[in-house]
Amino acid sequence: MLREIADLGFEWVELSHGIRITLAPGILKAVQEGMIKVASCHNFCPLPNGVGHPAPNLYRPSAADRRERVQWLRHTRRTVEFARQVGARKLVLHLGSVEFFWFHPGRKLDAYLGAHPAANRAGDAGYRKVLTKSLARLQERQPPFWAHTLASLRELLPFAEEQGVMLGFENREGFEELPLDADHPALIAALARPGGGGYWHDTGHAQIKEDLGIINHREHLEKNAPNAIGFHLHDVSEGGRDHQAIGSGRIDFEMVSHFWRPDHSLVIELSPRLTREEVLASKQRVEELVARRFGG
Repeated sequence: MLREIADLGFEWVELSHGIRITLAPGILKAVQEGMIKVASCHNFCPLPNGVGHPAPNLYRPSAADRRERVQWLRHTRRTVEFARQVGARKLVLHLGSVEFFWFHPGRKLDAYLGAHPAANRAGDAGYRKVLTKSLARLQERQPPFWAHTLASLRELLPFAEEQGVMLGFENREGFEELPLDADHPALIAALARPGGGGYWHDTGHAQIKEDLGIINHREHLEKNAPNAIGFHLHDVSEGGRDHQAIGSGRIDFEMVSHFWRPDHSLVIELSPRLTREEVLASKQRVEELVARRFGG
């Protein structure tokens, strides 16, 4: 796996939440032999025993059930240790979600859009009304789940700092997922350990939220760029499919690149359905943007 990536011209990788435990020995061997370097890992990595598919939300730090939060902390600590083993300095995290037993507000948005596929989400009064009510319901139910997330992170942070691993808090595409988009700056402030964690920007997730009328991509980056430590880079097609080749969809990567800094990790995060040529074209596009941004 890593040899194929190295042969495409990549020197660094992110190890994702799809890494099975059986792959760990080969990964460690490749790193020790200098075949590849690991910039970041994505929780959970490697996956818990018995899990053979990508499962970043297998356990959630926000869960109402304390037993699930304990499992999240246990397996996240394990990922931190693995990140240290492979030399990764950053770990990307999902931070849970708001739970609904009945009347999930996100489904009302889906229902409206299903019934009005041609709706202009910025200007359609009916859609804006449904969105406003749904966001209000989400905010109303959020506090206990957000409190669980913050408590889980406060327990994890000292351990991650001891291991020399910085935590990256990713923006999410799901309506009910945490942090809610307006809460990223407050998250860093609430933890009061800015050196231990930072914002991780996923371009595809931001575009999906912009398409829903929830955020403005540029404004969201402007608010969070001061705390950013890394980016997941992938495009979104006209039909709304993410993890597409960079430059093939609707995201303004020229705009995104204005927020990059030399200390950021830039991870090209593509669908496994893409071709070798699309991977290489994405790599070339990012390299062009880096050269334009920083010279060289």
